[in-house]
Amino acid sequence: MIYRSTRDNSVAVGAAQAIAQGISPDGGLYLPSQLPRLTLQDLEAMLDMDYRSRACRILEGFLSDFTPAEIRESVEAAYGDQWDNPKIAPLAHLSPNAYMLELWHGPTCAFKDVALQLLPHLLTRAAHKTAGGKNIDILVATSGDTGKAALEGFADVPGTSITVFYPEEGVSQIQKLQMTTQEGNNVQVCGVYGNFDDTQTAVKQIFTDPELKEALAAQNRMFSSANSINWGRLVPQIVYYISAYCELVAAEEIELGGSINITVPTGNFGNILAAYYAKEMGLPVNKLICASNLNKVLTDFINTGVYDRRREFITTSSPSMDILISSNLERLLHALTGADDAAVRSMMQQLSAQGFYEVPESVKQALQAQFFGGFCNEEDTAATIRDTFQRYSYLMDTHTAVAYKVYRDYVAQTGDDTKTVIASTANPYKFAGSILSALTGKPAQGDEFAQLEELEQLTGVPIPEPIRCLNRKSVRFTRTCKREDIRAAAREMLGI
Repeated sequence: MIYRSTRDNSVAVGAAQAIAQGISPDGGLYLPSQLPRLTLQDLEAMLDMDYRSRACRILEGFLSDFTPAEIRESVEAAYGDQWDNPKIAPLAHLSPNAYMLELWHGPTCAFKDVALQLLPHLLTRAAHKTAGGKNIDILVATSGDTGKAALEGFADVPGTSITVFYPEEGVSQIQKLQMTTQEGNNVQVCGVYGNFDDTQTAVKQIFTDPELKEALAAQNRMFSSANSINWGRLVPQIVYYISAYCELVAAEEIELGGSINITVPTGNFGNILAAYYAKEMGLPVNKLICASNLNKVLTDFINTGVYDRRREFITTSSPSMDILISSNLERLLHALTGADDAAVRSMMQQLSAQGFYEVPESVKQALQAQFFGGFCNEEDTAATIRDTFQRYSYLMDTHTAVAYKVYRDYVAQTGDDTKTVIASTANPYKFAGSILSALTGKPAQGDEFAQLEELEQLTGVPIPEPIRCLNRKSVRFTRTCKREDIRAAAREMLGI
């Protein structure tokens, strides 16, 4: 399996190098030159498998630099006792045609765990194969969930360090506590006075800074990423969509070969891109429903073909989607333009210089044939949380509520009653204040721990232990910086 850069098709590396580097030297993102094929016979063979066996079967098609034994060992370590549900990504049947794919049963209660419990095992093996024994310095920009999941996954992993930057005023209090109380001798955390886009842009610039890369190399070190710009972060997410399909067939909810829809709340476009790749591999998927909050740059792009980040950045109750520069969209553009690296390069340059780009009509038509774009405002997010709990006794977080509302809008507009898998991306207790306010119609009172207790008493849904235990942990990291100082902060924190 060869991986190429979205911005230069002449780049050709193996899976191990793509994962170890994280991002191509030209600033492009690595993606496979071709996708493994998935037949109905392959799906039938996976029906009786557990999640780990399905993961091994799928990952082997992408990770040809790794032996089956290495993949199996990595998968077994990633999906073990740290998960509170042995199915890893179980389905909850919510309404006649809607199934919630619960991706938050891991150690940090967010969907990022599915990939970030696996990535450290893949990355350390990749570095051993390709980096000549270099230590790996992982830089992460997070809108909330990636930071904690990456910190948890890489804490005290030999040969690595991890430094996380997050928007100081753009995450929930629980998300912030999860990061700032993180244990481990190789972890560092810094808040940024700016939004996620500011943080992500600065971190991507650090990755391609020749001076910093040279300084690291002199110390036998190299940069890598745990964001979804790293293919090793994205590929494990393909697994859970295929596994969900197998679960539906095994439960006789659909027939083998029958189509499903998939709805994903997304900001950086990684999670729904994984669903797109599963579809392109051969998974029977009819429509990919892309759900945005008020930062609806993706909704507008799907509906108009114009990507325009020149708009107000809105802080919402679904902060992990408060993003105006969706990095993984670059991979989709590469596919929809027929692997036209020059066109992708031009669009990314225009986005950086002018803040927008427009795709050709043929690309817009291809986009709309596969994707539906919708968005949900704050009032509807809260109403969806309240109404769903009252009707089904099912408690969902703010991001999942955005997805469920957009799914219902899609059905209302199209009449499409195809059975739909909805990605449920976080445990509601990560956003206890917003959930409380949605359920009661009043602003949440007290500190974050009082809100957790009140939500548990109100709903009867237990607080997950990884969140309950936060009040027993000490804050270790209090550093902050301005957005223009991220590079200098990174140099100081990394000692370069």
